[in-house]
Amino acid sequence: MLRYSAWFFGVLVVLFGLEMLGPVQQSVILPFTAFIAKICVAIIIPFDADVLAYGKILQSSANGFAVSIEPGCNGVEATIMLIAAAVAFPATIKQKLAVVVIGFFAIQLANILRIISLFYLGQWNMEVFEWAHLYLWPVLIMVDVLAVFLVWLRIIAKGQEEAQPEVAAA
Repeated sequence: MLRYSAWFFGVLVVLFGLEMLGPVQQSVILPFTAFIAKICVAIIIPFDADVLAYGKILQSSANGFAVSIEPGCNGVEATIMLIAAAVAFPATIKQKLAVVVIGFFAIQLANILRIISLFYLGQWNMEVFEWAHLYLWPVLIMVDVLAVFLVWLRIIAKGQEEAQPEVAAA
């Protein structure tokens, strides 16, 4: 457990440190966040032609309401948590890579739902928007990370059980 904790926190520190670097923010994080905003618009536009994205901002051209996808709201930090958990766990590189890739998409799917829901909640009721933004969605995103990790652990355990030869009791 001590080894796992040391690896987990070590990877967290390194990845969060890298994420905070100015060049990484400018060349990776901000373009990625803008891409997420464009995906949100692509999903919304068939139902609401008044939405547009510019950079990391999603805006309604009908009423001017906008949300800005800020650091901590783009799914990168949640993905870093999953990467740290996977790297620290004793599994094969292939297994670790699988959970990171699948987890990344699961986190981004939940995050896109989060952004779209907040976009419409903010137009409807700012108190509900603030509550969902500050309390509900952060928990749901981390539950998503935990669920992906736990399902992955279960799959690994099942694979190890199947690989173990049966031993008959004498």
